Amino acid sequence: MTEPTPQQSSQVPQVIVNVPDPHKSTWKWRLLMFVLFISIMVNLQLVTLTSTLGSQSSSVQESHHSGNKDADAKIVRIEVTGTIMAPFTEKTIEFIQEATKDDDVKGVLLVVDSPGGLVTDSHQIYHELKKLSEKKPVYVAMKDMAASGGYYISMGIGTKGKIYAEPTTWTGSIGVILPRYNATEMAQKLGVVPDPIRTGPLKGSLSPFREMTEQEMTVWTEIIDDSFDRFLSIIADNRDNLDKEQVRTLATGQVYTANQALDNGLVDAIGFEEDAIAALQKELGLNAVNVVTYSGPPTIIDVLMGSAKASAPEEQWRSIMEMTVPKAMYYCSWLPITPGTR
Repeated sequence: MTEPTPQQSSQVPQVIVNVPDPHKSTWKWRLLMFVLFISIMVNLQLVTLTSTLGSQSSSVQESHHSGNKDADAKIVRIEVTGTIMAPFTEKTIEFIQEATKDDDVKGVLLVVDSPGGLVTDSHQIYHELKKLSEKKPVYVAMKDMAASGGYYISMGIGTKGKIYAEPTTWTGSIGVILPRYNATEMAQKLGVVPDPIRTGPLKGSLSPFREMTEQEMTVWTEIIDDSFDRFLSIIADNRDNLDKEQVRTLATGQVYTANQALDNGLVDAIGFEEDAIAALQKELGLNAVNVVTYSGPPTIIDVLMGSAKASAPEEQWRSIMEMTVPKAMYYCSWLPITPGTR
């Protein structure tokens, strides 16, 4: 047997392991995720575009609710639920305009379940309903709540329309509120001193970090009073049984029950949605009617329960900034506005 030489015995087998560069691996992974995200968004956009091109020119869709599905004459249900604010205002206005121009639509039932919302949005819906009610009869069916802005838009049916409130409906709350928090004491404890750079004494007048001046209070009170006076006039113009002074007496911000609202002339009858539909059908003189509900086509937001735009940092920051913008409201709550669902 041959003995191993010293050189041979000193050699040790070597194992070479290739370790990937962590920076290169992370970069590739990020690129892959970015491409995947772009692919998903492009496909969703294509699906939405195909659906839109394949549908009718109008984005309003209707579904059978009750009555005779084969009847040519239609009564349209237009629902206003939750807080009256964008983007739901635009959808509601689109539905109203569709009902106005559709010759098969003989009457409209406005179904309201809302605590109110922004002054401008409420008036925009009221304005479109007024134009509709001049051509076709419009009734209102109030659900859980039809208060403040919810009552305001109901006035769009005019003097010929009828308002039905369920036995447990809350309505009224006639008035205007401009939410504002006074955080001056908290700011003092935290050592926060407001020191804005502004062009005039009234710029930033609703800052929660300092007390309002007498001038600021006067200015904002006049703004609120203007919206309030418009509210009173809207009701007086569209309720034959009430004049402006009677409305002013009722306009304490109080919420009224259905019975109280009926006694004070704010509604015409206590009944459910089917009662309002039956009364409207009788007025129209129709033996058979197809009651339909309007809705809009699903969007990417509906599919994803959110979108890249809605979750983008710049959109989130914009939402935060918009919370600081003064917004007068016909609203039945002291809380900040809470979006409703459609």
